[in-house]
Amino acid sequence: MADAGLGARREIEEWIAAGRINVNGEPAHVGQRIAPGDRVKVDGKLVQVRANPSRQPKVLLYHKPEGEIVSRDDPGGRPSVFDRLPRLRGGRWIAIGRLDFNSCGLLLFTSNGELANRLMHPRSNLEREYAVRILGEPTDEALAQLTTGIELEDGPARFTRLESVGGEGANKWFNVTLSEGRNREVRRMFEAVGLTVSRLMRVRYGPVTLPSSLRRGQWREMSPQEVDSL
Repeated sequence: MADAGLGARREIEEWIAAGRINVNGEPAHVGQRIAPGDRVKVDGKLVQVRANPSRQPKVLLYHKPEGEIVSRDDPGGRPSVFDRLPRLRGGRWIAIGRLDFNSCGLLLFTSNGELANRLMHPRSNLEREYAVRILGEPTDEALAQLTTGIELEDGPARFTRLESVGGEGANKWFNVTLSEGRNREVRRMFEAVGLTVSRLMRVRYGPVTLPSSLRRGQWREMSPQEVDSL
């Protein structure tokens, strides 16, 4: 199902655990094999599972603006990043990681769930780089804590790189790098040392950098050569 572009592997496993997937009228289980004649339903809706491992995945770069949610379903009816993406024939776009509603910058999407899983899995150790604007004057002690490590409610965290890049008045800009992508991690780290993030922009995900020519709300499809490299 991941190879067919229906979702990332971890996401599909969560659907199975929640009982959302049936195969031939029976609840699916993790690791179950699907034959060409099997009827697969997600939330009661029949889906087409046509994996084609030989076909190269498609990958999009998207410059997310603030004010969009990285989800197809939002009870509040907020704008979704998926509303702006081109239609994908025979599959759907899978977001590689997330950015929260008030953050902007680089988002990657792919047609292949296995590729999405590899790019998001912690063992891939892919760096995420952000441009961060904070309010207030950070102390040397606070900055040292952010690179040596602080304790969050979901475990220890630290920036692998933190560089001051200027700013005026109460606003200071930093470039920071993480090797993981927990929920709101950058914001929570600064909050843990008494600093408020007023703007957060992802400028790099692993080897992929946000192109300076890609404006907010615009997307660009990677070339076959770029996908091979990725």
